[in-house]
Amino acid sequence: MYRVVLVDDEHLILEGLSKVVRWADFHCEVAGTARDGREGLALIRQLKPDIVISDIRMPNMDGLTMLAALRSEFPQMQLSVLTAYRDFDYAQQAINLGVCRYLLKPSKMDELHEAIRTMTARLGDLPETESPEPKSPAEVGEAGSFIVRAALDYMREHCTERISLANVADQVYVSQWHLSKLINRHTNQSFLELLSAMRIDRAKALLADPSLRIHAIAEQVGYNDVAHFSKSFKKVTGKTPVEYRAGLGER
Repeated sequence: MYRVVLVDDEHLILEGLSKVVRWADFHCEVAGTARDGREGLALIRQLKPDIVISDIRMPNMDGLTMLAALRSEFPQMQLSVLTAYRDFDYAQQAINLGVCRYLLKPSKMDELHEAIRTMTARLGDLPETESPEPKSPAEVGEAGSFIVRAALDYMREHCTERISLANVADQVYVSQWHLSKLINRHTNQSFLELLSAMRIDRAKALLADPSLRIHAIAEQVGYNDVAHFSKSFKKVTGKTPVEYRAGLGER
């Protein structure tokens, strides 16, 4: 029996999917349901289901990032979307991230059955003619790339704050360990190396203003210790902040 998790913030949808679909006919059973994205992620990580059917327009979540997180963390898991959000570009991005079916509410029962048949066929490696071939490693890689881009965007926006790998992982719905692995794979750098480089880039711009003291710049870009800032700056640029500022004046 394939284990299924259903995620939707509408109670009637969850109730309908759980009771109306004859899951046993598809060799499936509903292992759990969740009412929002974060609850759904926690449940999915706990139960590790074979199939997830989820809405992606729920409060306090980024649907595409959640889908990418699941695809990158559980590449064999089959995902289908059931949503009222009718946007072609959004649906195309979801498909590119490895979603099996993008179903619009109210979905016809035969469409839902076809999606379930397709997902179970993929799981059982059964031949089928109606749907594309199982998702390739490249498509799973696209999910990882999506997560890394989202993480880097968040880091750039908040790099001058006291952020940690855990903070960023929470924003992109993956574990710290998984995010660290993805960042290393896609950038060949660590989280701390990337964060330091972003802070130093901000510092370079501030050093062009001679009225700003070095310690003030250090604080503005996220360093509480001037010595640590100077050491990090030199590691990235080859110069101390004072040397770098002096070089600006010589241009």
